[in-house]
Amino acid sequence: MNGQVTHARAADSEAPPDVSEAVEHLFRHEWAKLVATLTRIFGIEHLKLAEDVVQEALVRALQTWPFYGVPEKPASWILRTARNLALDVVRREKNFRDKEPQIAQWMERDEDGEGSPDGEIADDTLRMILVCCHPRIPADAQAALALRTLCGFGAAEIARAFLTTEAATAKRLTRAKQKIREAKISFEIPSGAELARRLDGVLQCLYLLFNEGYKASGGERLVRAEVCGEAIRLAGLLAEYPAGNRPQTHALLALMLLNAARLPARVDGIGNLLRLQEQDRSLWDRGMMARGMFHLARSAEGGEAGVFHLQAGIAACHCAAVDYQSTDWAQILALYDRLMQLDGSPVVALNRAVVIANLQGPAAGLEAIGAMANLKALDDYHLLHAVRGELEMRLGHREAAAANFRRSLELAGTKSEEAFLAKRLLECGERV
Repeated sequence: MNGQVTHARAADSEAPPDVSEAVEHLFRHEWAKLVATLTRIFGIEHLKLAEDVVQEALVRALQTWPFYGVPEKPASWILRTARNLALDVVRREKNFRDKEPQIAQWMERDEDGEGSPDGEIADDTLRMILVCCHPRIPADAQAALALRTLCGFGAAEIARAFLTTEAATAKRLTRAKQKIREAKISFEIPSGAELARRLDGVLQCLYLLFNEGYKASGGERLVRAEVCGEAIRLAGLLAEYPAGNRPQTHALLALMLLNAARLPARVDGIGNLLRLQEQDRSLWDRGMMARGMFHLARSAEGGEAGVFHLQAGIAACHCAAVDYQSTDWAQILALYDRLMQLDGSPVVALNRAVVIANLQGPAAGLEAIGAMANLKALDDYHLLHAVRGELEMRLGHREAAAANFRRSLELAGTKSEEAFLAKRLLECGERV
């Protein structure tokens, strides 16, 4: 089961709008917490069961709430229903008696609303990320598993986020869950050096989680602010924990806060994409920008700058510019040059080419794209063709621009991007 199934069944139901909206809200905002809480109670070996029963509880809400009304505490209703469904399954297992006292203790504690003991990271969702980043789980599967368990994403959504195939993603998820069972990974918080070894993986998962909210890989909305907010919340929790209070954690927090500050201006009133030069900067969240700058300063207390430091520096340059024309593109290019030495990914190279175009003109930008060593890896990446279209358009090459915009439109994953690209096609004199 996955998030797409939930939405499909929600849409097909005859539930009143207020019920459908309540269930949609729970899926978007509570899925990760519900799955993580049930995983803590029943064990990480029951991760799939936790996902399935939360899914089933949401479906039952759609079926029963139209008759009985939305409960006063809807998230508690979903948790209680899902927990009882899981308990029915676990009771049929041979080793249930061995686990029964511990399960009863956890369930009683959750009923009382108690948190985790002092000195631990008191958040089940963050515990889940630490499980996803266990060294026994292959690196390429860690982030995919985190997106699955934290957001309820299906294999197709994750595949778009990673520029890979749905089949490859499904294999990664299966392999990761198999490793969890084989290694008998616990749901406990590791300490000291063990936690430090997982930190890079955790930060990468939070980074990918934020990016999926900042620019969704599919669906109706380009921006999912609640996903960005959850990534920022979890990174803040990590920074408060001694082993997680590291320069790279603060660098990531700075990056996310500085980018999230611009979210209110990224789309217009009906959800259409606005480019950076079109955004109303008075809508940028100054308080969030100030928090981002604070964590950027904290990140400088360590040694050499890492990937998140450089990306946060780029975000800070954008936030510091009073308008698009006054952006310090030379400083941004210098930061991208350093970033390429640490992360020579094709997406970073493409972003660098955009900066070159802003400094030296569209022809130089196209030349930089053509010189990319791993350009073929972006054949199915819609933003490559969108950037090429923009640069060709600036050069007055309408036919070449239209061809690129059309290819980008074929690959785009969100309604907002499709609308933007269709508009650009019309501006080239082409029919959509």
